[in-house]
Order: sequence, then C-alpha cells, then structure tokens
Amino acid sequence: MGDVLAGFHAAWEFEADSVLIRYERGIRAPKLFHALGERRVPLAALARVTLTPGRRGTVVLRAEVRPGADPLMDAADGQLKESSDPYRLVLPAERETLAEYYSDELRARITGTGPAERYLVAAPQPPLQFKAYDGKASFDGRVVRFRWSWTGASTEKWKAGDQCFAVSDLTGVEWRSPELFEGHLRLLRRKTAGPQQDAGQPPQPDQDPAAVVFGLGYGPVHESLPFAAAVLAAVQQAGPAAPAPVTAPRRDPADIADRIRHLGELHQAGLVTDEEFSTKKAELLAEL
Repeated sequence: MGDVLAGFHAAWEFEADSVLIRYERGIRAPKLFHALGERRVPLAALARVTLTPGRRGTVVLRAEVRPGADPLMDAADGQLKESSDPYRLVLPAERETLAEYYSDELRARITGTGPAERYLVAAPQPPLQFKAYDGKASFDGRVVRFRWSWTGASTEKWKAGDQCFAVSDLTGVEWRSPELFEGHLRLLRRKTAGPQQDAGQPPQPDQDPAAVVFGLGYGPVHESLPFAAAVLAAVQQAGPAAPAPVTAPRRDPADIADRIRHLGELHQAGLVTDEEFSTKKAELLAEL
C-alpha cells in the first residue's frame, strides 16, 4: 500500500505492516487528537476493520485493536465518546468506494487474534502532567508524583502528604473519565495487594492518597488519558501484566445513601443530566 486516505480530523497512511494515523489539529478536532499528534499502528495490533454508514452523508472506517495491544484503549476501557475514538475515520460518502478498497486490503492483512501478549502501539511519551481538582499529577517515566492542592485536597490527603509512586510498585491504573460522574485516576499498587486489601473497603478517590479526582475543567480527557496510558505502558515494561481486577466489596448502606443524596444535589444544580443521574443511581443501589 503506501497511500493516504484523508477524512475529517485525521488521515490514514497505509504501509506494508502498519497504518500511520495523523490527527488534525484544527479547531473542530477533538482535543485528544491534538494531544496524540500521530500514531503508528502495527497491523498485528488490529483485530478487525469495519465500514459503516455515518451521519449526514458520511461513511465511517473503524479499526478495532486487540485487547492488550494499545495502552491508550486499555486505559480508556470503553469510556471514550464516539467522536474522540482515535481509530474512527469519518469520510464523505463519495469516498465510500475508496474506503471499501482499503478496508478490504486491511482485512486481508490482519493475522492477529485474541489478546496481545504486550503493547504493540506506543504510549504517549513522558514527561507528562495534568492538573486535577485536588492536586497536580506528573510522570517522568519512572515515578508518578501527586502534589496536593490546598483548595481541593481532602484532609485525608493533606495528612498523607504529597505522594511519589515508583512504576515498579504499581500493577496498573484505574481511569474514570472526567466526562462521567466521579471521574478520577487511581494508581493500583503492588504493596497493598493481598487478602487484607480484599477484605476491606477501598477508599473513595477523594480520600485515597493514590488517586486524584477530576472535576469541571480538571483532568480533561486529552491530558489525563494519555497520562494513564503512559503509566500503564511503563508498568508493563517494568514487570508482569497487571492481575485481573478483584470485585469490590459491597459498601455500607449509609455511605450509599450519602452518595445518592450528593448525586441528587448535582442533578438539581444541572451538573448531571437525567440519564447520568438515573444510571449512576442504579449503579450505587446495585452495590447494596
């Protein structure tokens, strides 16, 4: 191959063993695309390719990566909005025939099946940093640092002091989109894993010194998600893959009631939509 297929907000360059995706930096392009710049995706990282009709006279060419092949998509865990999907190329409908040709070419070259044994797509490179609601997170490739904000950090975090976490002490990260309720970035640590942790209730992110919480304008996707992906990639390079997550224990009913009350206040203030309120309330009730 070696040809280029340009769409809205991105262009795909097809090479013998990979696809080079260059993201547009225009004012209408998602900010995540600005942050990514360009990504080389080996064909070995792809699971499948689809071509479907889009909205308003467009077609959509989408590649799906294998689980464990891209730290960015592993960290996102299905939480990205459709418009911010870095593997989605939207094209004018008149290019459907050309898009169909390239999708067939890609399908013929895809050989990988099932989860990948290691990350095949490069993560964003450190140093990286972003400002959360309760502190500032930074990552230099070896150590993650949290510096608490005096205006946003909880008493529990102030008592614990600023935090430093070596990659070798981590098993992974838990990223919850700032565009959803209770968005946060939590570091999963090796030294706290085991029966004692499983028997107790994990602290809420605003009380956990190994987590930073997001808010309006804090920890945006284009800053916090690349950060999480970079940490995930460094963790994999430093040691064995992160273990499967353990089901969290059921919360205390009084705690659930408090959180539902807080959710209702956000809903009444217009900070949470009707759909988000109903969904999150159902999730909280299911934990009883």
